[in-house]
Amino acid sequence: MKELKKLADSLKSLDDKIVGCMRCGTCQSVCPVFAETLSEADVARGKLALISNLAAEILTDAEGVRERLDRCLLCGSCQAACPSGVKLAEIFLQARALNAKYLGLNPLKKLIFRCFLARPKFFDAAAKISLPFGRFFLRPDGNAAGTVCSALLKISGGDRHIPRLPAKTFSQKFGEVDTPAGESGIRVLFFPGCMGDKLYASTTEACLKIFAHHGVGVRIPTGLACCGIPALASGDTEGFGAMEAHNLDKLGAENFDYLVTACASCTETIRDFWKLHAQTPSHKKLADEISSKTLDISQFLIDVLKVDSRTPPHSNCEKKERITYHDSCHLKKFLGISEQPRKLIKLNPRAELVEMAESDRCCGCGGSFTLTHYSLSRKIGQRKRDNIAAAKVSAAAAGCPACMMQISNMLALNGDEIKVRHVAEIYADSLPANQPHP
Repeated sequence: MKELKKLADSLKSLDDKIVGCMRCGTCQSVCPVFAETLSEADVARGKLALISNLAAEILTDAEGVRERLDRCLLCGSCQAACPSGVKLAEIFLQARALNAKYLGLNPLKKLIFRCFLARPKFFDAAAKISLPFGRFFLRPDGNAAGTVCSALLKISGGDRHIPRLPAKTFSQKFGEVDTPAGESGIRVLFFPGCMGDKLYASTTEACLKIFAHHGVGVRIPTGLACCGIPALASGDTEGFGAMEAHNLDKLGAENFDYLVTACASCTETIRDFWKLHAQTPSHKKLADEISSKTLDISQFLIDVLKVDSRTPPHSNCEKKERITYHDSCHLKKFLGISEQPRKLIKLNPRAELVEMAESDRCCGCGGSFTLTHYSLSRKIGQRKRDNIAAAKVSAAAAGCPACMMQISNMLALNGDEIKVRHVAEIYADSLPANQPHP
């Protein structure tokens, strides 16, 4: 009876959230999936029609419901454009969770979410074993995007190109980081995230260089779990809860002024979703406290440290590198961060910011969307690549590792000689090289 009541309450909650939709169709004009498929079922309005009768739909065709709900990038374009302010992303996440509870979670996803991402020791051990093999089998493509590919990768991932794997993860290379506050008087807890630790370790190192330059103390404890967004996006609230609880228990013992990340997805999850899904009163209180102190790296540097006003005027450089910037969906549409990353790029005297067309249009990654709907993801990504290429730049910057990975793949597939970098790396390049290691 208790489970039935919870189900009834969840369905009623969905109905209450859906009622604000006027069926105006504004979502149709901004949806990157609809732009490729021209299917009403792929638009937010079409999905809301499905969700409004969710109980009956699940009972008659649960797999069909899952497929239609999964054909969404969760990019927030519809939510940002909605004149009624309907919380569409929240509705879709809740509907996916209800469907997953009825249908059960994919066994592979369950293994990944609950055995690896929620258990850092297992995940770290798997990375330690797999990275050397990956570097052996995955050969560099020799392009500016710095991607790798192999026949083995094509079997499992199509013609996908991925970023070159580091020799060691960040945590393997540096372990625990604990430096005192310097001139700034500020101490941050840096949350590297899965990709910032295991794939884009260079981005995390760039952030540490920046912190050291500005006298910011840094704490990175070992044993942090994934922020949980892959599980939450797949409807696995149990796996998400395990990751959240693990991280809150770790962070509850730490003392810091701000929690800073270089991953837009991590920032939004920690700031907005942890407090919504905390399972105990003590975790809810802690999640609320952490939420109020969570910032993206560019937001922290520009809005808190005021590095744009502290930095002396740059001397004119004879030749500047043309760099364009992609607005990651989580960063702009959900966190409202757009100008800060651009200011960071401009602070590098050797960089010239060149705006691309549709800079805030989704790149087509969508987390696991690019794995389960690769053909569609690639079509959406091609539009992003075309806009980057039209800007005639030598580098594309972003504030989200997932976007960086998607854009790198698209540039490699098109044979473009364009690098992909995090905005923090571009700013870090302008700072003196003799920064102490953590």
